[in-house]
Amino acid sequence: MMTPNNPVPRRAFMKAMASSAGLVLAGCGQTEPPTYGNLLRMGDLLTYKAHRLLLPEHSLAHEYEYSDVTSVPAIGTTNPGNPARSIYSAEFGPVYEQLRADEFSGWRLTVEGSVMRPSAFTLADLKRLPSRTQITRHACEEGWSAIAQWTGVPLRTVLEAAGLQSGARYVQFHAYDDIVDGIDMLDALHPQTLLAYGMNGRDLPIGHGAPLRLRVETQLGYKSVKFLRRIVVTDHFDDNGSQGTIQNGWSWYAGI
Repeated sequence: MMTPNNPVPRRAFMKAMASSAGLVLAGCGQTEPPTYGNLLRMGDLLTYKAHRLLLPEHSLAHEYEYSDVTSVPAIGTTNPGNPARSIYSAEFGPVYEQLRADEFSGWRLTVEGSVMRPSAFTLADLKRLPSRTQITRHACEEGWSAIAQWTGVPLRTVLEAAGLQSGARYVQFHAYDDIVDGIDMLDALHPQTLLAYGMNGRDLPIGHGAPLRLRVETQLGYKSVKFLRRIVVTDHFDDNGSQGTIQNGWSWYAGI
């Protein structure tokens, strides 16, 4: 292998990369996902901006035939009401367990924040809204993938029912296992971004997020938050602190 005549020292190279990323991202505004001064986070932000700049808006993820459906392992939290599991919320775990025992008859999804009509939807309310069914690939950050059929209401429909305010830019999702994550408005309004209540022709199983989970088909699987209880629309970026992805070592944007 040939060696360049004037090799660039590693430290200088890394510094140059960070500076280049800063130039590319200059002028993006104060509401972009933060880097925390970390080169890896800067790389995440560069990926986010490159995807937004280069990829067509609302380009669709590939959809499959029902014959392509595979088994899908349930990983992460598989029952937020089980105190024996490592991910358990002392505040919301017992609430979920009671809701599950009552077959989710008392469950509500609240939508609040930068909306004109803060709302609380029952599962029946959501099922009365126009639905969408899609067969897509779940790509896990651990390297495996699986194909499943998902049925639900487009997130866009729910947000429009609540009345998005003009400054709304991000959507945050809160779950019964205390996981919190968010997406930008472009992904929130994507036609394949679902609030899914069905899987493979049946009600969504407990291990896959019953009674309602998010499906973000344009990002890696961990962005499709399970066990939803609350949606908050914001006009500014919120990393959700110690509950959010960034402070727990994950990329906020995991586009594929």
